[in-house]
Amino acid sequence: MKVSHENAVLQLHHAVSGYGPSPVLHKVSLDVHAGEIVTLLGSNGAGKSTTLLTIAGVVPLRSGELWWNGERRQFKSADEAMKSGLCLCPEGRRIFPRLTVLENLQIGAWLRPGAQARETLEEVYSLFPLLAERKHQLGGTLSGGEQQMLAIGRSLMGAPKFLMLDEPSLGLAPLIVEKIFQILVEINRKGMPILLVEQNARQALAIAHRGYVLTTGHIAMEGTGKDLLVSDAVRKAYLGEA
Repeated sequence: MKVSHENAVLQLHHAVSGYGPSPVLHKVSLDVHAGEIVTLLGSNGAGKSTTLLTIAGVVPLRSGELWWNGERRQFKSADEAMKSGLCLCPEGRRIFPRLTVLENLQIGAWLRPGAQARETLEEVYSLFPLLAERKHQLGGTLSGGEQQMLAIGRSLMGAPKFLMLDEPSLGLAPLIVEKIFQILVEINRKGMPILLVEQNARQALAIAHRGYVLTTGHIAMEGTGKDLLVSDAVRKAYLGEA
């Protein structure tokens, strides 16, 4: 399915970026439209996390363009991106283990006035009732799945306009993974565009409107989630099917 790029809320165009003298991304182009879940697949080292970090301003964009809500941008830091409404929930959760659940969530709202933060906190608790139950528990004592819920909840506390997630199911039990994906669908139904990097290709494509496949820093394939899910190349490379 050919998608118009004109009304994308976020667009990378011929993006080149990386960490050392040799770039990791080689003219990567992708976009996300309002109300979409878009997933980014690829093997380890393909450049998936680098793509998110480039959008978030953590890794500099060497050439190419980033367009956000119709404006050409180049964020200098994750804080600058967050102030603009772009939020990255990073791989590895990175919660504060010695702070309580509530304190972790409050840190996510550091840019917002108290009344707005309290309102968002109730919304996060409605998505993650377990966090409300354990709001006085230290983050480091939560299970892996609970910490992932906390990481997503903390990201939402800043009231982002666009959510990026890097491997939210990594290391989690299948039942917890299913719950996390259900919550992502619910967040998206409320109007949040999502760009998702995920090792669990089958479940990611099942909830995605569209997807891209990265191979050594290049976009190798793109299509609807349904089309990629039945693609022979994707099934062999990422779904473990012969």
